[in-house]
Amino acid sequence: MPILQHKRRGRLPRIEVVDLFCGIGGLSYGMKQKGLEIIAGFDIDDTCKFAYETNNNARFFFENVVNVTPDKIKSLYSKKSVRVLAGCAPCQPFSSYAFKNKNKDSEKYDLLYEFLRLVKGVKPDIVTMENVPSIAAFKLKPVLKDFVDGLSKEGYFVKYKVVYCPDYGIPQTRKRLVLLASKLGEIDLIPPTNKKENYVTVLDTIGMLPELKAGESSVSDPLHRCSALTEINLKRVQATPYGGGWKDWPIELQLDCHKKEKGRSFGSVYGRMRWDRPAPTMTTQCTGLGNGRFAHPEQDRAISAREAALFQTFPIGYKFFADEENVSLTKASRYIGNAVPPVLGEVIAESIKLHIRTH
Repeated sequence: MPILQHKRRGRLPRIEVVDLFCGIGGLSYGMKQKGLEIIAGFDIDDTCKFAYETNNNARFFFENVVNVTPDKIKSLYSKKSVRVLAGCAPCQPFSSYAFKNKNKDSEKYDLLYEFLRLVKGVKPDIVTMENVPSIAAFKLKPVLKDFVDGLSKEGYFVKYKVVYCPDYGIPQTRKRLVLLASKLGEIDLIPPTNKKENYVTVLDTIGMLPELKAGESSVSDPLHRCSALTEINLKRVQATPYGGGWKDWPIELQLDCHKKEKGRSFGSVYGRMRWDRPAPTMTTQCTGLGNGRFAHPEQDRAISAREAALFQTFPIGYKFFADEENVSLTKASRYIGNAVPPVLGEVIAESIKLHIRTH
C-alpha cells in the first residue's frame, strides 16, 4: 500500500469508498465533499438510484447485501488506494420501537453479520458503521459486540461512540452510534466542532424559507411543500403555543389516547419546534403533524420536506427525484428520514483523513 509514499510527498493517498445500505447517499455525499472518492453504493431500494448516482457521481447497485460477494466489492477498488467500506445497516430493528415487536425485523438485524462477512472477505483498510445508540443494548443478539469482536479478530483497531449531532453542527437532536475501525492503528472521531452556545438552530436552518399554509407548496421549490390538515388538526395546531404541545390544548381537542395515563407520556407529539434550539430527530414520518415535535415554530402546519432535508443537512441543490413536483410527501419523508446526515459523513471523512495523516 502506497500510504507512506504519499505521506513523504506531503499529500494523502487516494481514499476510495464503497457504501453498503447507501440509500439516497447522505453518507457518501458528505464524504465526497471532503475529498474521498465514492466508488459505489449498494441498496435494496432501486428508487434510490437516481439520487445516489446524480449527487455522488458513483455507481448504484440494486442488490441485497446478503447476495453480494467480497470479490465483487474488491473489484471496484483501484489497486493503489486506501479502501474504505462503509455500512449503515437499517436502524429500525434496534430502535426503541423494535423492543415491542421483537421478531418483526429479525432479517434486518442479521444484516450487521452480513456486513462483517464482507469485511472479512474484502479486508478494507478502514471500516465505518453508523446506527442508533440502542444497538449497544439490543437484547435478542449481542449484535454490536459480535461485530466489534469480529473486527478485532481480523486485526482492526476499533473505536465507537455515541454522537450528539448538534455537537458537530447538525441542527437536530439526533444521537447516533458511530464506529470506526482501521488496520493502520488507533482511530477516533475528530473532536466536536460546536458547543451548546453555538449549536445550529431551527432559525439558522429554515428561517429564510417562504411561508406556507397547511397543504401548500412553494412555487419556486417543489420540495418546500407540507401536508394538508383536517379541520380538527388545524384547530389543534392553532391551539399549540410556541414550543408547546398537545398538553396545552383545551380538553375538547385532546385525543382519547392522550387522556389515558399511558398516553400522557407522549409529550412531544403534535409539538411545535422552537426557533432558538436544534430541531428534533428527523424520522421517516417527520412531515406529519402527529408524529413528533414536527410543527413549524410559528406557522400552523407541519414542516415541509425541504425543511426536513435542511435539518438533515442536505444542501438545497441536492437532487432527490428526477421529478420533484410529482413525488409524494410520504416517499420524500422516507428518503430523508432514513438518510445519514451529509455533515455526519463529512465528520467521518475528516476523521479518516486525520487518521491516515498520522499513521
